[in-house]
Amino acid sequence: MKIVISDDYQDCVRQLDAFEALRGHEVTVYHDTLTDMDSLVERFHSADALVLIRERTPITAALLERLPNLKVISQTGGGAAHVDLDACRRHGITVMTGRGSPYAAAELTWGLILSAMRHLPEEVENLKAGRWQRTLGTGLKGRTLGIFGYGKIGSLVARYGRAFEMDVLVWGREGTRARALEAGLAVAESQHDLFQRADVLSLHLRLNADTQGIVTSEHLACMKPSALLVNTSRAPLIEPGALVNALESGKPGRAAVDVFESEPTCDDPLLTLPNCVATPHLGYVEKDSYELYFGDAFGNLVAFINGEPVDNLAA
Repeated sequence: MKIVISDDYQDCVRQLDAFEALRGHEVTVYHDTLTDMDSLVERFHSADALVLIRERTPITAALLERLPNLKVISQTGGGAAHVDLDACRRHGITVMTGRGSPYAAAELTWGLILSAMRHLPEEVENLKAGRWQRTLGTGLKGRTLGIFGYGKIGSLVARYGRAFEMDVLVWGREGTRARALEAGLAVAESQHDLFQRADVLSLHLRLNADTQGIVTSEHLACMKPSALLVNTSRAPLIEPGALVNALESGKPGRAAVDVFESEPTCDDPLLTLPNCVATPHLGYVEKDSYELYFGDAFGNLVAFINGEPVDNLAA
């Protein structure tokens, strides 16, 4: 079978243990992301199967119309919102998903919190340039950690906060609030209350029609000037342009982000701000996570090729 794997930025997929599952198949791996339709068609035209790395390349109805050979899409991770599932069904294309893991994203979130609160990126550059101790960081003990969305990742970050002796405050849907109370955590009175009280506020929501733009300029404006906003979930959770404007006005005083409106990017306005620590969507980009994600994706694909039952069919 002709298999195409797109968007392998680090050229690491062939080095994974999981890659052995595709031995004997014709596998082509690309390391960049294309947005031009004609270029995508040329790249995918001969593929019987696509293996997608998370949401790096959207699979639209217009693209599927021009891929007559495509039979199956195997998705890394559990989400397939970037794939037009209705169009896949119309074309008889099977879409399979796998499992996700919250640990790598939660660990990166905590790394960003520590980096931003203690000005670590800035001080690393200062030291390399011969400048000694130019900033005064802020500790975490006794401060309030706001968690917006108490799912698998949010609950892990809350546990990390408690280990650092922070006061954890949660907000989200009714189920989120109930789970937080069961875990012995405090629940905010409202979304505004969460934003007003948090010294560190971390977003852990799924992006959908209900959550897109759920964080507005008004919410950001009521944060403390000393507060840190962290987003390792999805950029469109925040109203377009609102975070840049908020950071320029000083409320909140700092941000740490791993996600952007357009990815990959090197020219997002957030990257120009001295009070923003940014990483290039590294939340799930970690060896153990990749072995899990690709192990599922390749295992599902081999099962499909062999005519065996496949769990987690999306279409």
